[in-house]
Amino acid sequence: MRPRARLRAMPAEPEHGETGAGTPRAHRHALFTRTTARPEGGGRAAGKDASAPARQWPILVVLGGVVLGLILTAADHFRAGTVLIGAMLLLGAVLRWALPSVGMLAVRSRFTDVITYALLGTTIVLLALMAQPEPILDIPFVKDIIRFSVR
Repeated sequence: MRPRARLRAMPAEPEHGETGAGTPRAHRHALFTRTTARPEGGGRAAGKDASAPARQWPILVVLGGVVLGLILTAADHFRAGTVLIGAMLLLGAVLRWALPSVGMLAVRSRFTDVITYALLGTTIVLLALMAQPEPILDIPFVKDIIRFSVR
């Protein structure tokens, strides 16, 4: 059996304005994070000598496609616009998975980014293909789910 760890008595918190033990008040707490680490692959997508847009080309490609999809959707081409938005998210997943550095396209870990972009892109494309009127994709159990949930 392991011996129990002893608990140390914590010193009383100094009064307002006192620093206690000669330590400045701001430096006593070393547990706070002062900076945020870049996500894996969050470095520049091009070298330092390239211009700012060239260094961030992966996110600019994805955002450009999403903006074009929004313009198509606003111009009364709903299905084409939303499929393009979903396709751009899927492209973001592929870029995040394939490239070692993708700049600002990297938000979290590579695994989380790829799963998030792929799930959202796939969901948007499937919903766009099932949209009324005249759906291109017909999934029978969706009608049952809607009928059951609307009751």
